[in-house]
Amino acid sequence: MSIRPFRDIKRRKTREIHVGKVKVGGDNPISVQSMTNTLTTDIKATIKQINEITEEGADIVRVSCPDESSSKALKEIIKNVNVPIVADIHFHYKRAIEAAESGASCLRINPGNIGNKNKIKEVIKAASDNNCSIRVGVNAGSLEKDILEKYKEPCPEALVESALRNIKILEDENFLNLKVSVKSSDVFLSIEAYRQLSKSTDYPLHLGITEAGGYIPGSIKSSIGLGTLLLDGIGDTIRISLSDNPVEEVKIGNEILKSLNLRERGVKIISCPSCARQGFKVIETVKILEKKLSHIKTPITLSVIGCVVNGPGEAAMTDVGITGGQNGNNMLYLSGVQSEKVLTKDMIEKVVSEVEKKVCELDDLK
Repeated sequence: MSIRPFRDIKRRKTREIHVGKVKVGGDNPISVQSMTNTLTTDIKATIKQINEITEEGADIVRVSCPDESSSKALKEIIKNVNVPIVADIHFHYKRAIEAAESGASCLRINPGNIGNKNKIKEVIKAASDNNCSIRVGVNAGSLEKDILEKYKEPCPEALVESALRNIKILEDENFLNLKVSVKSSDVFLSIEAYRQLSKSTDYPLHLGITEAGGYIPGSIKSSIGLGTLLLDGIGDTIRISLSDNPVEEVKIGNEILKSLNLRERGVKIISCPSCARQGFKVIETVKILEKKLSHIKTPITLSVIGCVVNGPGEAAMTDVGITGGQNGNNMLYLSGVQSEKVLTKDMIEKVVSEVEKKVCELDDLK
């Protein structure tokens, strides 16, 4: 059971490409990405972090390859993870070739800063030979000198011109298995650049607000920027860039998609901010329930409301609901219908039990 969305988002139609086993673009679900912050040469630590990111719900993970030992370490890393790996490459064309040969599913490059045409051809051949896609990654902080001279500063038109120039480099070599990003740390610049780019190409778009900052400001900037574009139907894969644990990036990315009804994964909790009417400690209860239910991947809705003002109405639209009552007598709702009274001391255990039962029912119906 879930609330019928007030508005269905009509996504812009793009080409479909493959990033390993993940299809990006076309009618495929919007995928969530993150990036490791371990030393790639520390293979054990990198594998551990990739698996943590994947467990949180990432579909694709990017790994930086700044040197030969890093790009060659990918071979062992990829053997021990179950998610497509994107190799992040800057300037050194040999790192791109090594990464493709090591099993990377995608190369993140700017063809324009790889070097001369022969070097670019070698990278494209390595990608083609190893069934590896390419992301043309344009960033406001590293635009080509002639484009900066033309526009005087980073602007949407500059980012789009850079992206189209780099796309053409690949197209001229008949390489079409690509996606594109035009990132900036400025929300408005990013939004306008992606809007302009979406009118100029039908390649899948990788959305992101780069260098967004710490957990709270970065999450807010990313939510505004990506949310605006996603509401416009723009975007095929997303990455939240935070100065924080990459696991948090995946959480925020999934929550953005869930809030727009673009993705269903795990428990969607509807809860009140709490007030003097609350029959139990709502904030503390929600935090505990989030942890205890974090293992659930099946889409399910849970309402946690502290009083009877909005509680019954919210519970009527969720799979499981709990509403605060007087003297610690709280009302449990199942599939929108009152079920039984539950004492506050037993409430968390009861809610967890009922959510898990409901998940089993939903899984059996698949």
